[in-house]
Amino acid sequence: MGDIAECSWSSSALCCIGSITVLYYLLRWSWQCWHGFIVYVMSEIWQTDLKAYGQWAVVTGATSGIGRAYADELAKRGLDLVLISRSVKKLHFVAKDIESQFRRQTRVIQADFTEGHSIYSAMTQQLEGLEIGILVNNVGMNYTGILANFLDVPDPEQRITQVINCNILSVTQMSRLILPCMVKRGKGLIINISSEAASQPQPMLSIYSATKIFVTYFSRSLSAEYRSQGITVQCVAPFVVSTNMTHNVPVNPLVKSAASFARDALNTVGYTSYTSGCVTHALQNIALSIFFPDWLRLSSFCVQRMARLAHKMEPQIRERMANNKQD
Repeated sequence: MGDIAECSWSSSALCCIGSITVLYYLLRWSWQCWHGFIVYVMSEIWQTDLKAYGQWAVVTGATSGIGRAYADELAKRGLDLVLISRSVKKLHFVAKDIESQFRRQTRVIQADFTEGHSIYSAMTQQLEGLEIGILVNNVGMNYTGILANFLDVPDPEQRITQVINCNILSVTQMSRLILPCMVKRGKGLIINISSEAASQPQPMLSIYSATKIFVTYFSRSLSAEYRSQGITVQCVAPFVVSTNMTHNVPVNPLVKSAASFARDALNTVGYTSYTSGCVTHALQNIALSIFFPDWLRLSSFCVQRMARLAHKMEPQIRERMANNKQD
């Protein structure tokens, strides 16, 4: 009789634990769906007035890809632009295009972010006196045009330092330059472009992945530190966007154009401090975490398959890189 009562009690306890677990995951799933609906659907209807942050927006890496798309979209929404990149010729071309298309003021600053700390003192003087409401830390680079093991990085002594300067130092130093004025005015928006490659460790993209997780952690920490002072810090972690860095892969239901991505990502400002930028990338991120978890991604089998795939695709990628340089 006692054994039956003990068995009944154990069954009831297990049933209770199971019910609580199911309820927890249902509530969590429901909250994620509701949050996603607010961030990616409602934001299309009620967009944050970006002009409220200030007159000027600063965009790094502004002459192509996501940076150029952010610059165009910000100009379209009524902001004047400070464009920063390393090519003077491209900077003036983009500036003239924005002025003619959107009737906004522009300024250009030539800077090569791979050079390290020496570029920032001059940049401070060029930004002085501007009411900068938005900073987009977009500039970034990979260490090679294809997937590669760490020791296969071309010219590693120079290239590794360049990637760190461009992907990490640029974000911290540009934030250091512009944040004090935002804090003084009690408002401002900093958008830091990270990557889906930072969501989990990425073999064969080891340096790029590591630098981008720095951007993610730095952004989320900065948001916690300065949110109470009126500063919005948003981290954007896109999946694949058709740009020079991705060898202009064709746009499809899973791959966004830079212009479309920037428009969707800017809509999420004010709704979340961390975003994939658009609903399709958010769904891909969820699917990847479920069907391609860490233990599989980091397995020797998977890494070897990736290496073979990279070797197979190398001629096509190098051809696209050559065409991009000619363009």
